[in-house]
Amino acid sequence: MHRYPPKSDIVKPGSFVIALMFLIILFGAIPVQADRNGLRIALLPIIDSFPYHVAQAEQLFSKAGINVIGLAVSSAVDRDQLMQSGEIDGMLNELMTTANFNRHESRVKIVSVVRAADSAHPLFRILGAPGSTMQNASDLADIPIGISRNTIIEYVTDRLLQHAGVPENAIRKQSVPSIPERYQLLLQGRLEAATLPDPLAQSAMASGAVLLIDDRAIAGRSLSVLSFTNQALQDKRPIIQRFLQAWNLAVQHVNTNPEAYRTLLMAKIRIPPNVQADYQIPPFAYRQLPDRNQWQDVMTWMVARQLLDHPIDFNSSVAPDLLDGPGTPPSQ
Repeated sequence: MHRYPPKSDIVKPGSFVIALMFLIILFGAIPVQADRNGLRIALLPIIDSFPYHVAQAEQLFSKAGINVIGLAVSSAVDRDQLMQSGEIDGMLNELMTTANFNRHESRVKIVSVVRAADSAHPLFRILGAPGSTMQNASDLADIPIGISRNTIIEYVTDRLLQHAGVPENAIRKQSVPSIPERYQLLLQGRLEAATLPDPLAQSAMASGAVLLIDDRAIAGRSLSVLSFTNQALQDKRPIIQRFLQAWNLAVQHVNTNPEAYRTLLMAKIRIPPNVQADYQIPPFAYRQLPDRNQWQDVMTWMVARQLLDHPIDFNSSVAPDLLDGPGTPPSQ
């Protein structure tokens, strides 16, 4: 069993900015691409970011000859602001975020899938409040469901309800952008239903929430990805390729022996206390890119909801040739 110190190695954006300002005062303005062997990546404190922590703990990035700085962000809004301001090279995100950045011109590209729902491991679940008499997704007709608008949460909710045969005119949604608030409102019965990500959804179920449907029913539609700016892909292509080699080696390690990393998981990822003992570390995508069908379905959904004027071209938003990069992978 590996043992790791609990101190996080993700740098908080505030401390990063303060340090950056100090350096600017001493040495003048520092260009964004100044560290030719370095990458800055925005990471949410969710299970999807776990391969980063494994790679750092096992020094896979340093063995690959690169310096990777993970910037901790508490929300997608914070992450997107860092990307918009040019403070990061890459981010953990999803298909619709990439499309939003590319609505006017290609600015970022997806380089890898991080996690995808499969037949055994959901990413999102629609739950009824504790004590609910609802038994399945068809009972959700005309029931307001707590979601965050214009996000993967809403996309997955719509696709799950369509899969369950709920008529379009019977789909009701209530905007609760904060996931912790949505979780609390559901458990308090102030929301009749809500869509939540794992492991928070598992925690809600352990507290009495009723599982109505999860995205295993539409496996392949919900996934998280890694995206990098076109500027970084141009200036730091070999570095990003080495990063992906180290990331995928970490994925191999976790997928092969997930229990060896439980102590690290509890130190780095927010797992609710009531499910920590039973939480199973899910598998992560290995050397995988989204396919055109996955991308096109998101485009169809975004255009239908007027989030985009027109579909964004797949080729302008996905970098297909980075997973087989040159150079020697970091040693085992």
